[in-house]
Amino acid sequence: MRKVYFFATCLGAAAMQEVVLSAIKLLRREGVEVIFKKNQTCCAQPSFNSGYFKESKEVALYNIQQFKEDYPIVVPSGSCAGMMSHDYLELFKGDSNFDLVKRFSQRVIELSQYLDEVLNVDYQDKGENVKVTWHSNCHALRIQQSVEASKNLLKRLKNVELIPLEFEEECCGFGGTFSVKEPEISNAMAMQKIKDIEATGAKYVVSGDGGCLLNIQGTMSKLGINTKGIHLYEFLLKRLEGVSL
Repeated sequence: MRKVYFFATCLGAAAMQEVVLSAIKLLRREGVEVIFKKNQTCCAQPSFNSGYFKESKEVALYNIQQFKEDYPIVVPSGSCAGMMSHDYLELFKGDSNFDLVKRFSQRVIELSQYLDEVLNVDYQDKGENVKVTWHSNCHALRIQQSVEASKNLLKRLKNVELIPLEFEEECCGFGGTFSVKEPEISNAMAMQKIKDIEATGAKYVVSGDGGCLLNIQGTMSKLGINTKGIHLYEFLLKRLEGVSL
């Protein structure tokens, strides 16, 4: 039996528990044993992006101690996976712990990549016909490069029509701490993203990033827009189980 560690992420633990449970269930459906370390913490991306490199190193080394066994570390977020698999290497460049960090980073994989590229899952869609569009979060697109795998999972669902956004690769304005530091610019970017989403006529906007979804869905709700945001892994599980969204 395959064994993996599961890294839930801060947003998963604090605000999107249903996504975490769905992601774990998707792994278990494929016969994968999931190891969840209860003392896991943040990936350190917020502190890293804010320039707190010393503190970020401490968090990274703590994570490395948590996931000691040589199992893949599966992460349901392109942002956090990108931080742990790529940005850790930048953070520890020239550091005496670099080789230790490199071995850890090589085990990190985003969940859609694990399902698509490693397990090559076969999905039987039990849901009704529906049109969706896809938002690519910046870190998943440019750092972890997991977007193609995520879309491949959606394309396995025979009753789902994936309508591309015209400006799919444009940031939604969340950007972690950016949305706090530059709220006016962030809101303007979110409005442009929502305009693009509405133009597709899709019922749902799907994304693999919790932060983007909170930003997009929160703005759409304030505007009274009917399009719903849903996380990729929650969407996939509901389609496979035939549960209404």
